[in-house]
Amino acid sequence: MTTATTPTPAAEHFRFGVRGMTCASCVRRVERALTSVEGVSSAAVNLATEQATVEAPAGVDLEALRAAVDRAGYHLRLPDAGEDEDAARNSLEAERTRESRDLAIRAGVSLAIAAVLMTWMVIHTYGVAWFGWHWIHDIPFRLSNGLQLGAALPVVTWAAWPILRAAWKVGRHGSTDMNTLIAVGTLTAFVYSVVVTIAPGVVAKGGLGLTVYYDTATAIIGFVLLGRWLEARAKGQTSEAIRTLLALRPQTARVFENGQEFEIPARAVQPGDIVIVRPSEQLPVDGEVVEGASAVDESMLTGESLPVSKGPGDSVFGATMNTTGLLRVRATAVGADSALARIVRLVEEAQTSKAPVQALADRVAAIFVPVVFGIAVVTFLGWWLLGPEPRVTLGILNAVTVLIIACPCALGLATPTAVMVGLGRAAKAGVLIRNAQALEDARRIDTVVFDKTGTITEGQPSVTAIELVPEAPVDEATLLRLVASAERGSEHPYAGAVVTEAERRGLAIEWPTTFRAAPGIGIEATVAIDGVQRSVLVGNAELLRQAGVDGTTRGGMRVDFLVEQATRGGATAIRVAVDGKAAGVISVADRLRPSSRDAIARLRAAGVTVVMLTGDGLGTARAVAAEVRIDRVQADVRPEGKSDVVRVLQAEGRVVAMVGDGINDAPALAAADIGIAIGGGTDVAMETASVTLMRADLGAVARAIEVSRATMRVMRQNLAWAFGYNVVLIPIAAGAGYLLFEVALDGMTVPSLLRPVFGARGFLNPIVAAMAMAFSSVSVMTNSLRLRHVRID
Repeated sequence: MTTATTPTPAAEHFRFGVRGMTCASCVRRVERALTSVEGVSSAAVNLATEQATVEAPAGVDLEALRAAVDRAGYHLRLPDAGEDEDAARNSLEAERTRESRDLAIRAGVSLAIAAVLMTWMVIHTYGVAWFGWHWIHDIPFRLSNGLQLGAALPVVTWAAWPILRAAWKVGRHGSTDMNTLIAVGTLTAFVYSVVVTIAPGVVAKGGLGLTVYYDTATAIIGFVLLGRWLEARAKGQTSEAIRTLLALRPQTARVFENGQEFEIPARAVQPGDIVIVRPSEQLPVDGEVVEGASAVDESMLTGESLPVSKGPGDSVFGATMNTTGLLRVRATAVGADSALARIVRLVEEAQTSKAPVQALADRVAAIFVPVVFGIAVVTFLGWWLLGPEPRVTLGILNAVTVLIIACPCALGLATPTAVMVGLGRAAKAGVLIRNAQALEDARRIDTVVFDKTGTITEGQPSVTAIELVPEAPVDEATLLRLVASAERGSEHPYAGAVVTEAERRGLAIEWPTTFRAAPGIGIEATVAIDGVQRSVLVGNAELLRQAGVDGTTRGGMRVDFLVEQATRGGATAIRVAVDGKAAGVISVADRLRPSSRDAIARLRAAGVTVVMLTGDGLGTARAVAAEVRIDRVQADVRPEGKSDVVRVLQAEGRVVAMVGDGINDAPALAAADIGIAIGGGTDVAMETASVTLMRADLGAVARAIEVSRATMRVMRQNLAWAFGYNVVLIPIAAGAGYLLFEVALDGMTVPSLLRPVFGARGFLNPIVAAMAMAFSSVSVMTNSLRLRHVRID
């Protein structure tokens, strides 16, 4: 008896917006919440994009995902019914704009009140000494503190409400995050000040100082909110590449129907509609030219600066610019199916992925906040038990300073912001990098393997010569006609070149009676010409040898000599035998791509070894390699052997990138450490390769490597700053300055230049700590934004 099994639903990838995250600890918590839902196999959350990518079956319960994230203290934004990608993207952008505006208002109010309170504290402390204002001391103690309490109360209760609410959400589930640190720190300073204000006698009896810290609490909140506002603005700039691409889309289209033109929204165009595009207008959709001729500027999609000539039958893409002529275009892809939409989707998906180097920051973030709380407790106990008077006050202030200065935000933003900007910069340069893993791996490439045909060359070969051996069984025209008939229907570029030449000469081409392909060496066919069946062999020396064809003729001229003559000039020699006898050689040549020489020189200058693969003979391969200055050549390589060459190079300890067309070279692309496909921005290779060049420009290979190296430099700088900031400043916040000046330097007074930071005794000012924390994450964002202007051309 057999038992039927229910097939497991195929996994899909879902992307959602996540609101309320502030640090790397939040990221880990949201990921754990998502993966706890039944059916979810993996979840990756990106702090910089505020998005979660979930891998789960198609029928996963979306409400369960939202509930799990809500329980963790955050908000998962699910798409509304019928909401497309553009609407979801616009809704999320509007929400971010509202939050940014709200942060700016709260920060402005907080800092204004903090400035008033700090001014009052300076006047109260130095007013008599500086200005002789003795009336200051006539103000009752409780009145002064009460006024400060009244001023600080709106900041702590209203301006800080997003921080307090977020801390409460995670706290009620027994967790902590960045908001917890800030909330505990500021509330400690505020509550202590309130107690001093309301019950100063109780505080005095406890041996505590009677100083209030309303200015400190409000300034901390103000600087934290200011930092988050600046961070939000910087995050917006990291996605500039996406917005630039989206801004290219025209909003309307001119449709031709029943002899009339109608202007309709571009999103309303349907496949099959005829769209009129006038000079200097953008194409609203992807399509095929049915009438007219023009030059189309595709630089916004491919980076190619020169307009491309278009005529009937040619493909055109939405958002490109029609420059000169009137075009009638039949729409083939609109909306989410267009090339532009696919590119945007690829870049967005790549930007939400995680670089492997992020793993270290994630591990640290998992324990960061609890460790900081532990350090704060130890700091308080240390100063309370061992410190100078007022010990409890110093313990509280130093513990608060530790909580405020600690910054897991920078850890969480160090790599994703660099990835976002780096991928966007690459896209603007015509390079689509599939994910952060590929972006990180590309920097290690030390060997690039190029397929010759269609990669180094244009892939549009033509017949350059036809040579017959003495006493050939056929004349030149018959030879060409036989080979073109045998090759008819083949997709190989050399076969196309032979067929094109026969058509150019006006020769009648027949369908072969029989056909057999010998992969990697040629074809064998039978063709009927004028009622006579002729057997034809077309291929290389191995094919003729296997068929027992003698390579010489009675005249003594060897076919090998004709082949040598052809390959010496860089052409590919195709051997032909008719009716079992050597007949001649057809020479086929393919022009080099204009960018090949410069691109290969650029790679060599960057220390990259360049290897050329080809199925051609060694003579042809060496001739082409000499033109582009490639030292290492692998000739006579069959399609299935290309991946073997890649593996041999990897066995030598090399990190190999394979550059090909993404179809014929698929096994080698898959075997390489980085597969780079020349996809033209619309090819299926975009879906499979690690890197896709949006236009046929080999210089983009060097650009991809340079973007990767620049991005990794920024990542390392960001991580060094994020770790170094916390490692250095947390001990200072705990009171290391006092130990330095009072103990190590034997009671040396703090220099006047440093007193605004360390006070008179070496204790770090909590307000300075708040400023440092606020700007630490902003500095990471700013450093990442430098990648927008990195020179890769």
